[in-house]
Amino acid sequence: MNRHPSSRTRKVCIILAALFTGLLASGRLAGQAPTLTLVKAGHLIDPRTGKALSPAAVLIESGKIKEVGPPERIQPPAGAKTIDLGNATLLPGLIDSHTHLLVDPIGPAEVEWARHYNGAFLPGLLLAIVESPSKRVLMGAQAAREDLESGITTVRNLGHSGIDGDTELRDAINAGRVVGPRILASGRKLITRSDYVQNLNPALADAILEQEFLLIDGTDRARQAVRQNEFQNVDVIKVAADENLTVPELGAVIEEAHRKHLKVAVHAVDKTSIQTSIDAGADSIEHGNEATDAQLKQMHDKGIFFDFTPTSYGDFFTKIFDGTIAMSLKLRPERRGSDERTRQRYNDLAQQLLKGAEFPDASDESRDRVYDSLVQRVMKSGVKFAAGSDMGWFYPGKTRGEASISRFPTLHKAGMPSLDVIRAITTNAAEMLGWQDRIGAVEPGKFADLVAVSGDPLADISELERVRFVMKDGPAVRNELGPR
Repeated sequence: MNRHPSSRTRKVCIILAALFTGLLASGRLAGQAPTLTLVKAGHLIDPRTGKALSPAAVLIESGKIKEVGPPERIQPPAGAKTIDLGNATLLPGLIDSHTHLLVDPIGPAEVEWARHYNGAFLPGLLLAIVESPSKRVLMGAQAAREDLESGITTVRNLGHSGIDGDTELRDAINAGRVVGPRILASGRKLITRSDYVQNLNPALADAILEQEFLLIDGTDRARQAVRQNEFQNVDVIKVAADENLTVPELGAVIEEAHRKHLKVAVHAVDKTSIQTSIDAGADSIEHGNEATDAQLKQMHDKGIFFDFTPTSYGDFFTKIFDGTIAMSLKLRPERRGSDERTRQRYNDLAQQLLKGAEFPDASDESRDRVYDSLVQRVMKSGVKFAAGSDMGWFYPGKTRGEASISRFPTLHKAGMPSLDVIRAITTNAAEMLGWQDRIGAVEPGKFADLVAVSGDPLADISELERVRFVMKDGPAVRNELGPR
């Protein structure tokens, strides 16, 4: 065997060595000088304390916050880029801790809703399941970009993404191929067979379900479902609990997930499912509409997060159905009357609560729960809480980001102080996700995720719906306030 390289091979090696040396000399492989950006604004709100630094400056180095303080104290090196936002108010990048980027069903026509047992959401969900995965990911990419442009720099995507749609979208964003927020992806949602989609064609039912869900049927299958999601490299496990899910089954899911250092978020609306989630040791309970005071105390004692999802508060569904002409002239005034009665019921029950009345049982009103009372009871209990939009709907006239952000100020309408609303989608959400060392506050060492609004969101929480500056990882994604 000839062990000596040929003349041609030696030439190729020499050329490659020269190219490598040139790259080293240019700094591309040797390590470029860190990029420095100074962001200045009239005010910076610290969600933890509620205090504002006025004026404020944030020095950013290579995508992370290096220093925060008054402008006169921070002197950036020569050549640093400066973004002056004038008298704007800076906040940490917002976190949507419960969303569904890869689905956006259109409100079905009234006759469709009335004639199909699966209800309002599921005709659209079924259409999503039978669409091609590539189409869903592209739609999800658009929704992700629109979320980011509205100030949401991190999302936790909790299902309805096909087998690997959200993990692939996450990886594409992380690689810089697609613009969007950081994504904690859950992969397929774990459900019992009786949950979500019923009355499917028996010959196709399992094939359809497997495109969207993993079934829990006993403890062994519960563990297997977690492992299947682990294979897709998920960041979190999502379970939909109904009255058929047992504590041993959910406990097996949680034990298996925790072995892999994955948190478990459990969709639980009714009292039975909430208790199952508490007893099994869930990390967060999503929705929690019917939580009793005793259950909130148990959650507090166990350190379980309550994740508000005020999607249907107020007239949200009336507006999306109205915008798609999905209601008859007869149903439209009925819907609007229902909205008004719901608002009045919120107000009445809030007053009852303040007078010491017990929270009434209204289990037949799963979507129109009394959020005023629920919000105040959660806050009174001391349980840790965050908030997510639960957005998975097409909202005519709004981008996905605008629709998502519009859900958070409703918590203020339900009685939550503006500062606590901001905490729910910044510092509190970061802790619930287990990312408090990376996001949720404007502090040294954290990612350079910033948003800015023109006014004071503590005085007017609706300012969150008018974000005018967005930064993720250092570069400005949106800037309507100052020089780029």
